[in-house]
Amino acid sequence: MFDFLCRHSREGGNSSPERFAWRFWREMDPRLRGDDDGESGFTLVELMVVIVIIGLLATIVAINVIPATDTARVEKAKADIATIEQALEQYRLDNLTYPSAADGLQALINPPATLAQPQRYRRGGYIKKLPNDPWGRAYSYTVPGKKGAFDIGSLGADGQPGGESENADIYSSEL
Repeated sequence: MFDFLCRHSREGGNSSPERFAWRFWREMDPRLRGDDDGESGFTLVELMVVIVIIGLLATIVAINVIPATDTARVEKAKADIATIEQALEQYRLDNLTYPSAADGLQALINPPATLAQPQRYRRGGYIKKLPNDPWGRAYSYTVPGKKGAFDIGSLGADGQPGGESENADIYSSEL
């Protein structure tokens, strides 16, 4: 730095402050001087630190997100069941009875052949599309239900009767 100041003072000091600053930094930074040996970049230690930090963040996100998806699926199943229940109630109001077990939930989309008064069936149906449960299976429809006229249900994540947590069965009579 001392050498730079001496050389600059010999030039007569007729350069601008910006020019002085550029020359100073060019002298001090080897990359700006052009004599860089081409080995600039990240060290292995720096890369390892970044990878460890990314791994820790990914672990924290995974621990917090994965259980939330199971809870969200159960809540979606409950919402779907409530929607189907409302459609069944509208069907009953128009047709004076719930669909038979043989007609199933398809009766909410298309009028069943066994309908006593087809003219009472709502044009367009009672639901646009029957949803599958969040695990990709069709909802079950049982007439009569355990506590009411019908039950709509899902067998949960495992697809087997019974279970706990996300594997538990979800039925309209239990909501």
